[in-house]
Amino acid sequence: MAPVPADGPHPRDFAARIRQKDTVSVRRALARPSLLRQRLAGVAAIGIGAAVLGSLGWGDPQGVREAAAQAGPLQPFERPGESFPGSAFYYIAPEDSGLLAPDSAEAAWRARRDDEDASPAGAIARPVFARGSSEDRWRAQQCLTTAIYYEAASEPDAGQRAVAQVILNRVAHPAFPKTVCGVVYQGSERPGCQFSFACDGSLARKPVAQFWDRARRVAAEAMAGYVYAPVGLATHYHTWAVHPGWADKLAFIGAIGAHRFYRWGGSAGQPAAFSAVYAGGEPVAAPHPRSWTPTGADFADPVALERAFEEGRLAALRAQAPSTPAAAAGAAAFGQQPLPHASAPAYAPEIEQRGGDAVFKGDGLPQGGAVNPAYENAGKWIAKPGA
Repeated sequence: MAPVPADGPHPRDFAARIRQKDTVSVRRALARPSLLRQRLAGVAAIGIGAAVLGSLGWGDPQGVREAAAQAGPLQPFERPGESFPGSAFYYIAPEDSGLLAPDSAEAAWRARRDDEDASPAGAIARPVFARGSSEDRWRAQQCLTTAIYYEAASEPDAGQRAVAQVILNRVAHPAFPKTVCGVVYQGSERPGCQFSFACDGSLARKPVAQFWDRARRVAAEAMAGYVYAPVGLATHYHTWAVHPGWADKLAFIGAIGAHRFYRWGGSAGQPAAFSAVYAGGEPVAAPHPRSWTPTGADFADPVALERAFEEGRLAALRAQAPSTPAAAAGAAAFGQQPLPHASAPAYAPEIEQRGGDAVFKGDGLPQGGAVNPAYENAGKWIAKPGA
């Protein structure tokens, strides 16, 4: 039998090698719980230190915590899964949006309507409420939603509310149909209609559900009496991409979203002109059949429509005027009272005996004395320069 080497067991002595490995494994097993406890103790110490320093204000500059407390909860567009490019525009606070509740809008409308000296520039539209049968309300909602979607689907709420308000302003104006669907699809039987989507084939595009729901919400607010104040009494608008010929002949209100809004500047744009009352009676919520034939008057032109409104207004006032002598028909025929200074002056009895106001005509003018020096050169040519 070969002697055992002095430096340890022979490599082929498997029993000795196994005993040595078992010894190392046991030592490591005994040391492992101690190492785990040390790691846990270190993590706990770091957490406790951070909590203590945080309570003392470390790592939080003065004012940061106060600002965070005042900011309140996260806005919808700041939350994961609810944010997309431009989403902040869809979550404007109601008090900053220009949207007026029905009661506030009605009070503002009455105050402005009764003020004869008020300018229509800052007037607020009258609230419009959904009326009629359930079919009427559904049709009005459907037509208004369609117009908002196809005219301003990609715009923020302000742009959509402005479009809805223009439509309701037209409903309240006698120059337009008295129903929502009538206004939306006015002229759809012809190539150039009031709202281009109604006659240019845009309705063939299937709406996107997400944007349609948002347009329907804006339409529901408008039909519930909410008024979008910034658009005022606007009855017309166009996109930034075009500049129609009528734009310079109407009063510009402002730009909202992708559109520029206008109102009539004459009597047609006065608050008193928006006298039509919405009572339902909605037609079918669809474009009209193509049955248009060219006519002399183009009522798609706002200027021509304003002229027609003015002519109709004057004709109605003449028809309502009482039968009076020709001498008194001048102002009375237009429903106005003669101004105090327009009546004949009253003269003293001695002047009446001498012929009344004939005394002050022609050769009957009273003769005065000396001429005031300030007027002695009246009626003479001014001398030429240098003469």
